[in-house]
Amino acid sequence: MTDLTVTTASPASLDVDALVVGAVRTELGPRVLADALPAAAATRLASLAPALGITGAPDDVHRFPAPDGVAARVVVVTGLGPDADDAEALRRGTGAAVRTLAGTSTVAVALPLASDDAVAAALEGAALGAYAFDRYTTDPEKPAAVGAVQVVVPDAKAARDAAERARVLATSVHLVRDLVNAAPNDLYPEAFAGAAKDAAKGTGVKVTVLDDKALASGGYGGLVAVGQGSVRGPRLVKVAWSPSKPAAKVALVGKGITFDSGGISLKPPTSMVAMKSDMAGAAAVLGTVLAAARLKLPVAVTGWLCLAENMPSGTAQRPSDVITIRGGKTVEVLNTDAEGRLVLADGLVAAIEEKPDVVLDVATLTGAQMVALGARVSAVMGTDDVRDEVVAAAGRAGEQFWPMPLPAELRESLSSKVADIANIGERHGGMLVAGLFLKDFVGSTPWAHLDIAGPAFNEASAFGYTPVGGTGIAVRTLLGLVEARATH
Repeated sequence: MTDLTVTTASPASLDVDALVVGAVRTELGPRVLADALPAAAATRLASLAPALGITGAPDDVHRFPAPDGVAARVVVVTGLGPDADDAEALRRGTGAAVRTLAGTSTVAVALPLASDDAVAAALEGAALGAYAFDRYTTDPEKPAAVGAVQVVVPDAKAARDAAERARVLATSVHLVRDLVNAAPNDLYPEAFAGAAKDAAKGTGVKVTVLDDKALASGGYGGLVAVGQGSVRGPRLVKVAWSPSKPAAKVALVGKGITFDSGGISLKPPTSMVAMKSDMAGAAAVLGTVLAAARLKLPVAVTGWLCLAENMPSGTAQRPSDVITIRGGKTVEVLNTDAEGRLVLADGLVAAIEEKPDVVLDVATLTGAQMVALGARVSAVMGTDDVRDEVVAAAGRAGEQFWPMPLPAELRESLSSKVADIANIGERHGGMLVAGLFLKDFVGSTPWAHLDIAGPAFNEASAFGYTPVGGTGIAVRTLLGLVEARATH
């Protein structure tokens, strides 16, 4: 983990490898925010900005030899877009600079931070941008994450809590990214359960694991059915942070398909390449519970990691099988590639048995989410007030979640002639149909479903604080929601 600290020292005096300043995009062209530099150097840089290629746009990062009067070796100008006061712009601009400086030992960030929210955003951006996944590389020249980052703040004492929260948040997000990026031959259900145990050590989080036999005897028909095609059996992992006298009880349920071939309803080969990421929901749930524990939030947060590997074999479930979810509801399986909702159904029922105030599930659930909202915007649906609560928490965190409806008329398409419900229905509006399926398993408990199929795994270029591969999406939103519940 990159060392993240705050300082009130003069930016020009900091003896670091790189000093980061900002630039904004205006109607009159780019404007460099270089008050951190000596006046002559700031004026010179500002006058040369267009010629140097500085635009001020998001993800526009340039580095130059440091001018006289600056102790740093280089000056880095990072784009903040049109509004330097916007928290997400600061978060993204800081993250882009730190990410671009991978391999650098020491970095200082000197952006205009005029509020507590701005300070927190810059700290989060620095921590999130300082990430590198090198588990499998043998190239000694591949740059690691930045070694240490100092953020220049108006008041170091006031910023300490924000810095600690940023460190905790980044620790969880980086864990999620590592899990999502892990190869599926290394991260299978039993291995994921072991990783959860290891990550929880010293946090006060209690971890309970149900294996194949316990799942079968406990009536977890969704997990058993999805996992029965693999030689590596399913697991249900319960991770619980239980403070004394909690202000609220929040349950989180995560889809954890460690590899999704589609089962007998086999995916096309090219559609399988990113399917190691189909456990991103469970990883996000684990990361959120650990963050809540490390911050010692006065909210009971219980996570349910629904882990299985969906493989085709002689023992795999078949289209037209009928399975029984925990609690007794029967499901006709019409497509084995609609497996995430089956394991989530088991998890939701188990979560609700403990009578939480609210339950949220998070999953890379449908390709329809990407068709509707693209690769960076997640969907949220469910009970209206909880759905709105998620959207508000996402807005504060800088994650994009869009509220979606659950049209009652689409529920009819999930009707089955032989069981209580079918696992697929109307193709059009498939994201909403999946949400309606899950709704059947939550009863009257306040609930929201977060579909993160596209945003969980970045197959394009890195941007802002987001790397290629696992992104860690939803941790910040879920943690923000839990924090808000602490003050209700």
